[in-house]
Amino acid sequence: MSSNWQDFRAEMPVCKRYAYFDHAAVSPLPSETETAINLWLRESVDGGDANWPAWASRVEKARQTMANGLNAESDEIAFVGSTTEGITFAAEGLDWRAGDQVVVFGDEFPTNIYPWHNLMSREVELIRAPAPAKPCPADLLDACSDRTRLISVSWVAFANGWRFDIESLVEQAHRRGILVFLDAIQGMGVFPLDVKAIPIDFLAADGHKWMLGPEGAGVFYLRKEHLDRLRPLKVGWNSMKHAHDFQQTDWDLRPDARRYEGGSQNMVGVHALGASLKVLSRFGWGSSSNVLAERVLDITENACQRLRSAGAVIHSERDARAHCSGIVSFEMPGQDSKTVRDRAFQADVVMSCRNGRLRIAAHAYNDESDVDRLIDAITR
Repeated sequence: MSSNWQDFRAEMPVCKRYAYFDHAAVSPLPSETETAINLWLRESVDGGDANWPAWASRVEKARQTMANGLNAESDEIAFVGSTTEGITFAAEGLDWRAGDQVVVFGDEFPTNIYPWHNLMSREVELIRAPAPAKPCPADLLDACSDRTRLISVSWVAFANGWRFDIESLVEQAHRRGILVFLDAIQGMGVFPLDVKAIPIDFLAADGHKWMLGPEGAGVFYLRKEHLDRLRPLKVGWNSMKHAHDFQQTDWDLRPDARRYEGGSQNMVGVHALGASLKVLSRFGWGSSSNVLAERVLDITENACQRLRSAGAVIHSERDARAHCSGIVSFEMPGQDSKTVRDRAFQADVVMSCRNGRLRIAAHAYNDESDVDRLIDAITR
């Protein structure tokens, strides 16, 4: 493991032009990931299916890397095309009864609302709990009743970066017999998560944010004990133990999460995601390491100090480090946020607007020079 952040920066060609602060939207790819994509492309052009065994082997290596990062078992990991797909596996797979409830915060990203809302046709009620500025497990648990089957929550809030106390929520929810689904897309790749120590039931995250992967290649995790609790969805040839015996049509599901991968995989996407995870692992990503997280928190804290000095109003938590993340929401008083963002983009500084405010999302390879460019761009 390396903590030489300039080495990490050298892995990110985006730095040659941009001060990139938009990892909460879509991240740029590392050089190693570009190499993995180009290798698949060259092999596909030159040999096509002759390379399929090697491609399948790389998928399994990526699965193991993902599992290692979560301290999960590889058979608890399925590759999916989006966070939405992973949430849908649980939303449509559980054996709901009329009158059951799902509890979420009312200000969740739409991905963590619509799949649960869609259960209304099965007489499942979606409870949208009010979200205070600094939400805690009690805010969700107080909205639960004896009919609540599941709570679904974002690890990190997409708009203001609040990092939720998952451990306490899981402990208290399980005590009440309530399952917990974690939308992990804004945390995975930076913050450690040990699913053995914090026994969340289900998790989903696309890889195109903090995991530095491409869009369309992500992870669905389910605890092994829940494998037969979910009705299988998107079932295809690849869902079966005899996946490559196409004359065999007996119903014999794989005894692991790969049953959710259904048919042909996004080979190039998973190869790319695996390469990105290898890069992150070299620089400290994993279930027991805080190295990347501490680096990101240090960078964003420095950015906040500089932003305040430049007159910005910060709308993200920066006092309690346990609730801070790589996302910082802020405003420049008297200025339209979209205008400021567009002006920054003209200076090759990339960030977003969410809820009418500016949002930066820094990764561990960002450095002081990027912050300098940010401050210069927004104070012109």
